[in-house]
Amino acid sequence: MSQKPKIYLLDVTNRDGVQTSRICLSKLQKTMINWYLDKMGVSQSEFGFPLTRHETNYLNANLELAKIKGLTNIRLSGWLRATKEDVKSAFKLVPDLKYINLSISTSDQMIIHKFKGKLDHQSVIREMEEAVGEAVKLGAETIGVNAEDASRTDLKYLIDFAIQAKKAGAGRIRYCDTLGCDTPFSIYERIKLLAEAVDLPIEVHCHNDLGLVVANSIAGARASNDAGVDAYINTCVNGMGERAGNADLVSVILALKFGQGMQDYHLDEKVDLKMAWKICKYASYAFGVPIPINQPGVGANAFAHESGIHADGALKDRRNYELYDYEELGRGEPEIIETGRKITAGEYSGIKGFRNVYEKLEVAFKDDAEATRILELVRYANVHNQKPLVDDELNFIARYPDIAHKIFTMTP
Repeated sequence: MSQKPKIYLLDVTNRDGVQTSRICLSKLQKTMINWYLDKMGVSQSEFGFPLTRHETNYLNANLELAKIKGLTNIRLSGWLRATKEDVKSAFKLVPDLKYINLSISTSDQMIIHKFKGKLDHQSVIREMEEAVGEAVKLGAETIGVNAEDASRTDLKYLIDFAIQAKKAGAGRIRYCDTLGCDTPFSIYERIKLLAEAVDLPIEVHCHNDLGLVVANSIAGARASNDAGVDAYINTCVNGMGERAGNADLVSVILALKFGQGMQDYHLDEKVDLKMAWKICKYASYAFGVPIPINQPGVGANAFAHESGIHADGALKDRRNYELYDYEELGRGEPEIIETGRKITAGEYSGIKGFRNVYEKLEVAFKDDAEATRILELVRYANVHNQKPLVDDELNFIARYPDIAHKIFTMTP
């Protein structure tokens, strides 16, 4: 009996999430997101833009971090336009890049009204083929081809585009519901036909403009599996992303694990839901965007009961009114806030206060020279983040000072 296809998670917080208007992440914060995703067992992080110069040091530093096993399982992939020249330039700037997604618009709306006559249907395919061919030549191990605006692309043309991508060397096709206009019904039908025709794993990239992003992502992944191939759902921590956002990482996992009718579909067994609380709280702090109280799994009210009937039922047996246990998301431990003396490490810290902070973290330095070096990096990190560092960031800097130094360095 052949092995059943699986559903994997490819998180795009560090690519699509940081494109969200009015918010941003520092390079240290992006690195920490990769670190948390790795601990959570997420298969892949689309960690940035290889052609964006202010990302270069961060990208190379994170690839180095993976090489020394600071990131143990996660694959780090870059996003590029599907042009031969962009691929060439990317591999010069980030030579250890192995996983990439190449993106080009495929709908008539985009071809006619975005490219303005520069490309037509056939030249879109030709541009994509040349870009994929160059990536293969330069040593890319996994190449995903993104059909931007796939949900509004003629299906016959979309299938032809995907087949040509496969012939050129692509290992996956990303179906992008760029405007969030699909419904679970339309995306299931379209992806099932696409997956059956091309016989490649399908990446499902959805937006939340109609409030259907998680439902669409699950339906698309299910269609891919029903066609006999693996699926990769693109997620963002806390549902960040352009306009109304991308598929929330935790909501997607909850739907796959506990949704009715999903028991015969197999989520990547490496995914550890117990990291949910930690990564969502960190991302909320880093983005400066509070978690809504009604957010599935991690919102303040996700396990709160007030009405008499609900409180009585939950106290008798939590299964009466709770679909899953809060412990499964890493919740339940009390959050302790210090109300007395508090020494913090900031951009103007001195050595004594700095040592006090690290002593509380049970981090010891071998000598004064090492302590002074880490202090200098912590100062830069605070300038970098423009907010106090959390304990995991402080520990990261102490453990990987050379990586941190590269992340904090930009060369205009």
